[in-house]
Amino acid sequence: MPVLEFLSMNSRPTLVLASNSPRRKDLLALGGWDFEVSVSNADESLLANESPADYVVRLAQTKARTVALRAGSGQVVLAADTTVVDANEIMGKPADSAEAKRMLSQLRGHAHKVYTGIAALRVSDGVMLSDLCVIDVPMRNYTDEEIDAYIATGDPLDKAGAYGIQHARAQLVESMRGCYAGVMGLPMCHVTRLLRQLEIAPLKDVPVQCQALLKYDCPIFMDVLRA
Repeated sequence: MPVLEFLSMNSRPTLVLASNSPRRKDLLALGGWDFEVSVSNADESLLANESPADYVVRLAQTKARTVALRAGSGQVVLAADTTVVDANEIMGKPADSAEAKRMLSQLRGHAHKVYTGIAALRVSDGVMLSDLCVIDVPMRNYTDEEIDAYIATGDPLDKAGAYGIQHARAQLVESMRGCYAGVMGLPMCHVTRLLRQLEIAPLKDVPVQCQALLKYDCPIFMDVLRA
């Protein structure tokens, strides 16, 4: 029995994703890594005078530390947090349909920023690395009717800023020149760069896989990977 327990402990995958987001799970799978999921349920309250960059990086680090408490010694915890910022307002997930409509009405017709912080914590020695992805996202001048139809799908209620860029029935974004995956919640070239520093190389070509999945010709992936 002790031998069986030892083998079971060591059969756990190296990576732990500290998120139950279907979008983040799909994106992380692009690297070919075997990983398990463990949700942190961290407090996402904003601190006084906290900048968007500090906010998302702090939350990613907090999520990583929380999940690391129950991870195996040979594992690395990957965590992320994403928020939408418009006119200095940090937009989290809307509490209800009315707040979702307010957010979507505020965002239309101009560009806002999406901040995604990521953190990778190696449990064996406590080493943690962090990174930040910031993307400008220009929105279409969509109609009130489009807002109502999108809210009726239920999709905005679990999204920062009340929208998901990938939603097939709500093409709210005008165009993109940055990291599409970052807007979805996990900038995969940033993740690849971070995990390589912890000697966890991808098993697949992440930029090729990512662009194929998202049907998006990314103009910045080379610059991110080289940074």
